[in-house]
Amino acid sequence: MAGRSKITDAEALAYHLDPRPGKIEINASTAMATQRDLSLAYSPGVAVPCEAIAANPALAYDYTTKGNLVAVISNGTAVLGLGNLGALASKPVMEGKAVLFKRFADVNSIDIELDTEEVDAFVAAVKLMGPSFGGINLEDIKAPECFMIESQLKEAMDIPVFHDDQHGTAVICAAGLINALHISGKKIEDVRIVLNGAGAAGIACLELLKTMGARHENCIMCDTKGVIYQGRTTGMNQWKSAHAVKTDLRTLDDAMKGADVFLGVSAKGAVTQEMVSNMAENPVIFAMANPDPEITPEEAHQVRADAIVATGRSDYPNQVNNVLGFPYLFRGALDIHARAINDEMKIACAEALAELAREDVPDEVAVAYGRKLSFGRDYIIPTPFDPRLIHVIPPAVAKAGMDTGVARRPIVDMPGYADSLAARMDPTASIVQGISARARQAQARMIFAEGDDPRVLRAAVAYQRNGYGKALVVGRDDDVRAKLEAAGLGDATRELEVVNAANTRHLEIYKTFLYERLQRQGYDQQDVHRLASRDRHVFAALMLAHEHGDGLVTGATRKSAHAIRLLDHVFDIQKNPDAVGITALLHRGKIVLMGDTLVNEWPDEEDLATIAEAGARVARGLGMEPRVAFVSFSTFGYPVSERATKMHLAPVVLEARGADFEYEGEMTVDVALNPEVAAQYPFSRLTGPANVLVVPARHSASISVKLMQEMAGATIIGPILTGVDHPVQIASINSTSSDIVNMALLAACRIGS
Repeated sequence: MAGRSKITDAEALAYHLDPRPGKIEINASTAMATQRDLSLAYSPGVAVPCEAIAANPALAYDYTTKGNLVAVISNGTAVLGLGNLGALASKPVMEGKAVLFKRFADVNSIDIELDTEEVDAFVAAVKLMGPSFGGINLEDIKAPECFMIESQLKEAMDIPVFHDDQHGTAVICAAGLINALHISGKKIEDVRIVLNGAGAAGIACLELLKTMGARHENCIMCDTKGVIYQGRTTGMNQWKSAHAVKTDLRTLDDAMKGADVFLGVSAKGAVTQEMVSNMAENPVIFAMANPDPEITPEEAHQVRADAIVATGRSDYPNQVNNVLGFPYLFRGALDIHARAINDEMKIACAEALAELAREDVPDEVAVAYGRKLSFGRDYIIPTPFDPRLIHVIPPAVAKAGMDTGVARRPIVDMPGYADSLAARMDPTASIVQGISARARQAQARMIFAEGDDPRVLRAAVAYQRNGYGKALVVGRDDDVRAKLEAAGLGDATRELEVVNAANTRHLEIYKTFLYERLQRQGYDQQDVHRLASRDRHVFAALMLAHEHGDGLVTGATRKSAHAIRLLDHVFDIQKNPDAVGITALLHRGKIVLMGDTLVNEWPDEEDLATIAEAGARVARGLGMEPRVAFVSFSTFGYPVSERATKMHLAPVVLEARGADFEYEGEMTVDVALNPEVAAQYPFSRLTGPANVLVVPARHSASISVKLMQEMAGATIIGPILTGVDHPVQIASINSTSSDIVNMALLAACRIGS
């Protein structure tokens, strides 16, 4: 198992502070450039949809964002596991929930924090906001108030109201249980279920399972005072009383004897190994307490090898993660303009999740998680980054809503709806997640060459604490210590390994190697000594060449050309005909690779073909099927220009080389990227928009990348150095610590190698 992520308070605060405070912003979805645009967006044009909606309120779903807008609402009385922090302190969590809605299901969301603990005041405030939203997601509200609030709002409002702390956990728990019982050969109506934790989530879990067929008399609910039995008066309320059973059992220990299923939403250590050993054959244990489960999978399996175990943690198999549920429940509900999210829709979600886990897992998921996943005891619930979730779960939810009469606008073409869901999702986040997961699996010893720069040190700390591998920092011990302390990371001094010429036993080996390389290039032994012992870039490269590290990141303090010249003392990058720099541009859910942005200044057609091959290699390394376009100011020979000739010839070179990917050119950028424009050229060999662009020269590549970054706000990863024998990546001089971490992950994954 890879190392677990360790996040400091300083890192968490910095994440929420930079580059802007918070985690969300609002962007206009329509043009706002001209006076005409403003006249249409506001006065006088806006009056027309206002009058239309006044005449027919259903048109609000057509002319406003209502149909794709959810409010995430809390009063902060039960924030995570932190307790009653108040409305304002809950805002970071609510912003985070809004981000998850957008990331996983393209649902727009806004957080609202209500400064009241009074049920009636809370309900009144939310009711008044009803016209604004297509759905309400309640969050982090303590029990029993959460039950009353949700019940009253469901009755009063004609849009979905969903308390995720209750029902989100219940849905994912139900999905996992369907498959766990399938594996163990048991039926839900026959199993004995023990629930520990009689709060909002626990009660919702048991209620949903009973709706799915679990028998009331077979379900034992426990809280801190023991079994909830008929006749108990201590610590009771109407919601607990509904699940009281006639039994002589009084403690959790009693209840666990012979139980088939344990569901825990309580506290760390609530379940002992003795309790697990007393359970029935093939016990199912969902220890969902966060951040630490009631019993760990290791502890459970020590006494019961036949146990099927799930937790709420991402570093164990079978994570019960609410993000598998709420985004897709709301996506399906919003798309049918639902009046509510009912039990049938929740069950449909659970059953679809369970069925998805039983299907063959796509290769991109295996790539992202560093291992092949297949249905079984350690894989009963899909992973959050399974790309099929968006087009499998919402249609199931929507169909259940339509079948039960809560849909205002039923979906007629369900296959078309599924296709549209797949097309609307951002592929870039999955790609970045895949790189991260593969790096964590690789556990590469990463050499950070510029240990005198605070950005590099923060990146090294983040690399190691996030469990990607060992960070080796080239620098002076006292300087590194001082800069870490100044950055608020003084505790990391003991964690990082600082390497330099003074503390390595390999210096003489490095010098001998370097002298043999450079002795006929005008360097004497004194020159080599200075290079090996004083230049951190050369020293870091020598470490990598001798396999004293698995990857190298540099360039944050030197311009890339200068960094390459220094590395050339060891690796001959500039003399390598296969060395190419590919930059990834991520913007509005699309990813395009641009080459060459680093090595070849004025490539000919042979070089351009090599750049295309490098771009295709990087694309495949990122999990994309490459479609390469050679771009110019001309398209397929018009206008005729001597400067465009090489772009016309490069595809011919690729054809002669027998390239095994799609390529075409020369063409303008709009032909390469815009399907409507590309349709004017039906003979083109590209089956879709290009995702690798090869441009005429390094300066045009650099201009294009910088323009997209500055004018469009594109996220830039790279340039990714490919075609070199060793995993070296060169960050740009204006890189942030996050950028440097990304470059380290690329080196760890050997992207483009």
